[in-house]
Amino acid sequence: MTVRDCLPWPDKRLRSKAAPVDEITGEIRAIWNDMIDTMEAMPGVGLAAPQIGVMLRLAVVDGSTQRGRAVRLANPEILHASIELREHEEASPNLPGVSAVIKRPRAVTVRFLNEQGQVDRRDFVGIEATSVQHQIDHLNGRMYFDRLSKVKRDMLLRKARKLG
Repeated sequence: MTVRDCLPWPDKRLRSKAAPVDEITGEIRAIWNDMIDTMEAMPGVGLAAPQIGVMLRLAVVDGSTQRGRAVRLANPEILHASIELREHEEASPNLPGVSAVIKRPRAVTVRFLNEQGQVDRRDFVGIEATSVQHQIDHLNGRMYFDRLSKVKRDMLLRKARKLG
């Protein structure tokens, strides 16, 4: 089990777009395994590689109640998002101690490379839909609080600075 450290906000890598993955190798699988260990240790329902300083388009998501069912995604992209929105309190280990309620589509269809290196497609609903969207934001250099109004975002970041 390898739990990696999460980058502290405002590390500039958290604002950088991650590079695409060309193929699924043993090294990529090892990164995914470390990401799952890190996600479980938080505990969380998802993690993107840039959060641990790996600037590749890799993410893991596990919203199951049993755990141990993480979906490994490389180069995920949203093909379809539901019109119906869902509110959920989101947070990040990169900015501990603060959170915000964010509205996102309740369901999304995502295309990605799976563990076998094949193009896969999957529907995510509820907490897993929220998490996969949150992780894709990280892969694009965005944080959940970027979806807040400027006033709410500034308040959240002020509170985080006081805690840090």
